[in-house]
Amino acid sequence: MVTPGGGPYEDGPMSELKNPLPRQVADAYVDDLIALDPITGTYLGLAESSGKLPDFSPAGRQAVAALATATLAALDEAERRPGGQSEEERRCARLLRERLTAELAVHEADEDLRAVSNIHSPAHAVREVFTVTPTGTEEEWAAVVERLRAVPAALEGYRQSLELGLERELYGGPRPTATFVGQLTEWAGGEGEPGWFDTFAADGPEALRAELDEAAAGASAAVAALRDWMRDVYAPAVEGQPDTVGRERYQRWSRYFNGTDLDLDEAYAYGWSEYHRLLGEMRAEAEKVLPGAATPWEALKHLDEHGAHIEGVDEVRDWLQGVMDEAIEALDGTHFELAERVRRVESRIAPPGGAAAPYYTGPSEDFSRPGRTWLPTMGETRFPVYDLVSTWYHEGVPGHHLQLAQWTHVAESLSRYQATVGMVSANCEGWALYAERLMDELGFLTDAERRLGYLDAQMMRAARVIVDIGMHLELTIPDDSPFHPGERWTPELAQEFFGQHSGRPAEFVESELTRYLSMPGQAIGYKLGERAWLLGRANARAAHGDSFDAKAWHMAALSLGSLGLDDLVDELSRL
Repeated sequence: MVTPGGGPYEDGPMSELKNPLPRQVADAYVDDLIALDPITGTYLGLAESSGKLPDFSPAGRQAVAALATATLAALDEAERRPGGQSEEERRCARLLRERLTAELAVHEADEDLRAVSNIHSPAHAVREVFTVTPTGTEEEWAAVVERLRAVPAALEGYRQSLELGLERELYGGPRPTATFVGQLTEWAGGEGEPGWFDTFAADGPEALRAELDEAAAGASAAVAALRDWMRDVYAPAVEGQPDTVGRERYQRWSRYFNGTDLDLDEAYAYGWSEYHRLLGEMRAEAEKVLPGAATPWEALKHLDEHGAHIEGVDEVRDWLQGVMDEAIEALDGTHFELAERVRRVESRIAPPGGAAAPYYTGPSEDFSRPGRTWLPTMGETRFPVYDLVSTWYHEGVPGHHLQLAQWTHVAESLSRYQATVGMVSANCEGWALYAERLMDELGFLTDAERRLGYLDAQMMRAARVIVDIGMHLELTIPDDSPFHPGERWTPELAQEFFGQHSGRPAEFVESELTRYLSMPGQAIGYKLGERAWLLGRANARAAHGDSFDAKAWHMAALSLGSLGLDDLVDELSRL
């Protein structure tokens, strides 16, 4: 995301290009972006980024927006040059233009001046980048010291952006604000408890102990200062403001996360159609799990207590690693053709203090840091299997890991931009949900327990479309709904509906609703993205008839790089 402010971007690799084609423009953009955003550099595996953090102030974010504007101007010229309309150049230009246009629309609406969330904010980015910053040598820990010392300035820049938002009467939601204050409190530590950064630094070498402790203490103090300002100044200022965003802002964010201008009313209706379809399938599986169950979620509650489960945090990490290893062995050579470095993926436990949902981080560009899945335990030590299997097909294999690692593997034949920072959320989340369905189609959900868990996860994504669009646009609940027919959605009704239609615990449901309120339009990309992948596959199969090769199609599809949903269907259908 980008924020408002200043003048044109003039320095960096973009200004040094001579008669570039679109892919060169795109890759120069990545180089320039890394200079402004070292967090991106770290995720790409660049050691020189390890000691730095971005400027999240209005002026710093303006530099990112100015870079986008300059890049679009350079792209206009590049497309007119001989060779600028080749298939490879055309596809890259298509993505670059769509992404930067969507990002600038967010910038021009001053959205970053109210970027408060329980999962996606500059403060979350600052904390999470330390989990992928290299720490294998004393030299790498020395860079960590510098990055820790940069935390106060980064958080202060973020505070300045929020303060400008208050001045302009651009408010974050009260509910995400309250949750965020709680997260900052946990990260800050105090009263004899170490802060998150103190705990992180404690693993460093004794030769740097004094510097690490001092820098970590400064980072924790900066977190506490931001917490105090959010609690004492920001929260009172936004009290009474709506948590929902309305149609105009929702349409803008929907474009940002989905890479297309959606018909939101059609998408809402599609969410309901999937809800009714999935409910029928869930009832059939629930009858096998717990005959006579009143609802599928009664059967899931039964599985929480009596179903297969894993005991212990280390044990569940190892078990999830096994799920991914088994999937790779079964799928490689049959339904996919995987390079050796793509086959490597690690299961990790997420650091405490974040949101409740599992997530994935991609490999570095040279694969020295592998792709990793992360499980937030939320203090639990007992983990039902039904809730994990399809989730790890989604986060790991054949989901996020196979797509994002394959992009990295083929980056030289794409462009660096297509393989990394040009990612469209709905493309990736749609593939991961498609991957869950693929594993069901291939027969990997071998019993009613696991299949009911898969359908529950599918239902959660259908419910996301319903409640995310419904509550932000204040739509009417259809007359054929078993839940409050004819009423208008509110966040309170959304949480009640989500809780009634999910096998997940109450704290997860609450975290999810807060996420939807602070990231409007992102949660719908899972189901709508899956629909795009299924449509693209169906079109390709219809075009090829009996000669359709699913393995070849999967590998070609995974080697396209990122695309928005309309462009994705078009390109998938050509394969």
